Amino acid sequence: MADDLKKGLEGVLVAESELSSIDGDEGRLVYCGYTIEELARGASYEEVLYLLWNGHLPDEAELEEFSTAMAAERDVDGAVLETTQTLAAADANPMAALRTIVSELSAFDPDADADPTDEDANLRKGRRITAKIPTILAAFERTRRGEEIVAPREDLSHAANFLYMLNGEEPDEVLAETFDQALVLHADHGLNASTFSAMVTASTLADLHAAITSAIGTLSGSLHGGANQDVMEMLKEVDGSEMDPLEWVETALEEGRRVPGFGHRVYNVKDPRANILGEKSEALGEAAGDMRWYEMSVTIEEHLATEKGLAPNVDFYSASTYYQMGIPVDLYTPIFAMSRAGGWIAHVLEQYDDNRLIRPRSRYVGPDPEETEFVALEDR
Repeated sequence: MADDLKKGLEGVLVAESELSSIDGDEGRLVYCGYTIEELARGASYEEVLYLLWNGHLPDEAELEEFSTAMAAERDVDGAVLETTQTLAAADANPMAALRTIVSELSAFDPDADADPTDEDANLRKGRRITAKIPTILAAFERTRRGEEIVAPREDLSHAANFLYMLNGEEPDEVLAETFDQALVLHADHGLNASTFSAMVTASTLADLHAAITSAIGTLSGSLHGGANQDVMEMLKEVDGSEMDPLEWVETALEEGRRVPGFGHRVYNVKDPRANILGEKSEALGEAAGDMRWYEMSVTIEEHLATEKGLAPNVDFYSASTYYQMGIPVDLYTPIFAMSRAGGWIAHVLEQYDDNRLIRPRSRYVGPDPEETEFVALEDR
C-alpha cells in the first residue's frame, strides 16, 4: 500500500539517542539536557564537544585536559598538506576537497588498525578529526589565495585558532566569541541527513573516518548544508540590484524562485539558532558601522513571516554573520562540517555502542517476471 510508505523516512523512529532533542512546534533545541540558548551563551565549543562525547559538561580540570589534548592534534601530516595544496591549486570545490582529505587522514591515524568499536580509540580518532579539519580548511583557503599556510597554535581556542590560521592574525575577542558560538549552534541537530548517513556507514562496522567522510558527502548537498551559502548569494544579489528587499523578494516569488534560508524539515516556527545568530549579525553590523546585511535580512524575514507564514532557519542569519567576519562564502558549508563533526562523532559512538546493521527495505514496483520473457543476447 502506498500509504504506508514513508518517503524520506519522515516521522520514522530508527534510534534512541541521548544527544539532542528538537521540538519543532516550540522551536526548542536541547543537547544532553541543556537548551541551545544556555550552551551558546554560556559554554565554549570545547565544552559542548566534551558534553556530546561524554554525556556531561566538564569541570575546569576535565576541560583543561580535554582542550589541551585536542589542541595537540591540530598539525597534519605533510602528505595531507600536499594533497590540500594540490586540490586548492586545482580550484576544487571546498566540500569535495574536505571529503577527500578527511578520508586521507585515516592513513596517518595512529589508531587506524583499531577495532571499529573500540570506544577509547574512537575518542582519540574523533579528537584528531575534529582538531585537524580547521587546519585543512585554513590551509586550503590560504593556498588558493596564494598565501603561505599558517601553522596552528596550541594556545588558542578551537574557534580562535581557525580564524588565526585563516587570516594570519589573532582574532579579537568579539570575533572569536562569535565564531565559537556559531560552532556551538551547529554542533548537533538530531538525525539530520548527514548524521544518519554517518550512522548507516558505521552500522556496517566501517571505521570512524569512513563514517565522517560519508557525512561530509551528504552535507555537501544543497538541500542540507549549502543553504547558508545560497542565502549570502541572495543577499548580495539583492544588494547589487536596483530593487529594495521587499520588491526583490516579491519578484523572486512571482518568478517561482525559492528564497533560501526559510522553512525546515523539523521546525514549524523560527529556528532557535536563528534567534541567536541574528543577534550576532546585528552586533557585528553595529561594530563595523554597516548595518545593511542585517537590516536587509530582517526586512526579508518580517515580510515572509507576515505574508507567507515562513520562518527562518539557522542558515538565514549564519550567512550574514560569517560574511561580516570576512569568511569566504564557499567556505560556509565546510565550516558547518567543521562544527557538526562533533555531533557526527557522538552519534557514531552511540551507533557502535548498540549496533545493528541499518538495512531498510523498499517495495518492488517493477515488471512482473511472469509477464517478462528473457531473450538471449543474439536474439534481442
